[in-house]
Amino acid sequence: MSAQQRRWGADALAAIDLGSNSFRLEIARLRQGRYESLAYWKEPIRLGAGLDAQNHLTEAAMQRAFDCLRRFGAELQGFAPERVRAVATQTLREARNRDAFLARAHGALGHPVEVIAGREEARLIYAGVSRLQPSSATQLVIDIGGRSTELILGHGAQPLRAESFAIGSVGLTLRCFADGKLTAEAFRQAQIVAAAELEEALTLFARGRCEPAWSEALGASGTVGALAQIAESAGLSKDGSINAAGLRWCMEACIRAGHVDQLQLPGLKDDRKKVVAGGLAILYTLLSLFDIERLKPAKGALRQGLVFDLAERLKLHEQQDSEDLREPTVLALQQRFGVDRAQAGRVRSLAQRLHRELDRKADIEHQLELGWAAALHEIGQAVSHHDHHRHSHYLITHLDAPGFSQDQLRRMGHLALGQRGGLRKLEAELRDESLLWQLLALRLALVKCHAREAIQEDRMAVRREGRRVTVRMVPGWAATHPQALYLLGEEAKAWSKLGLIDLQIQA
Repeated sequence: MSAQQRRWGADALAAIDLGSNSFRLEIARLRQGRYESLAYWKEPIRLGAGLDAQNHLTEAAMQRAFDCLRRFGAELQGFAPERVRAVATQTLREARNRDAFLARAHGALGHPVEVIAGREEARLIYAGVSRLQPSSATQLVIDIGGRSTELILGHGAQPLRAESFAIGSVGLTLRCFADGKLTAEAFRQAQIVAAAELEEALTLFARGRCEPAWSEALGASGTVGALAQIAESAGLSKDGSINAAGLRWCMEACIRAGHVDQLQLPGLKDDRKKVVAGGLAILYTLLSLFDIERLKPAKGALRQGLVFDLAERLKLHEQQDSEDLREPTVLALQQRFGVDRAQAGRVRSLAQRLHRELDRKADIEHQLELGWAAALHEIGQAVSHHDHHRHSHYLITHLDAPGFSQDQLRRMGHLALGQRGGLRKLEAELRDESLLWQLLALRLALVKCHAREAIQEDRMAVRREGRRVTVRMVPGWAATHPQALYLLGEEAKAWSKLGLIDLQIQA
């Protein structure tokens, strides 16, 4: 056990939130269902302010991020990879150079960084709030981040509806308060911009219009926390709760100051000063639009949700008879797109068996994602049978799928795209050897299952020696399956053209 592991304990988990305003690292553990925070770091990186006019992250912004991640990485020395999860949110969803950023971020942190979709971010936020602040009531949870705002309607521990909107404290501040001036007109304009983005959610979340009706509203994360601290420090609230009158007082104080450099609100920390105006305008708009009389600060947030989610995944991986939380998502998608589940099941079972032979060192996530890609490989047929693999690729890549990161969906989309046809379209992606063996397993399974009827899996076996792969069929099989033998021959030719593996067929 390393020194860091001894420091935190073998059961410690680490969650890293690469937000648009701040980066956060929390080390925690769960004991008998109780959350124990062991350490917490927060650095105001303002990554969201580093997007240029073409939505590229500037080198200066990226360097601030990498410096912070190196410091976080030093705290994570000795942590097993499966006990760490790092996620990025709206800024990386928008950044056109995100792949380059993610590769360098992995090197700086020592662990991969996932980009999660807005609804997945909302789901994880609610997981953190509902577990740390349990309630039997129906709740509206609001999280105003640097470049996005998440709204979640939930009952108890169950999120019922979750949406993400591309407006946040950093983005709105840059748009309406870029010169630092805090004027009444700037606040009016900021509220108009916020309302234009958020009013489409009225029927989903507003009091008296949504179903089921919520009875209490909670605010998570930095913006609400900062404004709650101001309200309490100014004597506007005894418990940090926020109302419209308190927010109007804050706006009037900002306008009197005239400029962000002159702003002196009680309880406002320096790292929040530059973006408080945008967050204030968004929250005031939300309270007005959604008829929120009182917003209470929540105890949990995204990083705690990540810890709970990570713990559940580890538990499920240890209990082989348990179902991964992403399985219901896959099943719902199969039903939604009318997938032939019997065929998908045959392909999935065989592909995973072949994959275990081809890549004996594959981690559990790669084994699982191959199964999910196989389960969803034909969803494109809901659009058109012709070139359905291309439609499957598009749909999987652009899904809002609870439990999945955008990066994992993109990888599954690559598998769906590569399930048939030439391989040149994925030549760059197949430099990742783990993806190569996943795709080969899927394509071989599809050949075996081509007739769309029950199969005997043990009639196909693979043996790998380096990049040389031999596919063996039982004696006599070729004579009764000439079409499948032909397809195997075509498969060998396709891989030969790419030059990445030497595929030999023995039948």
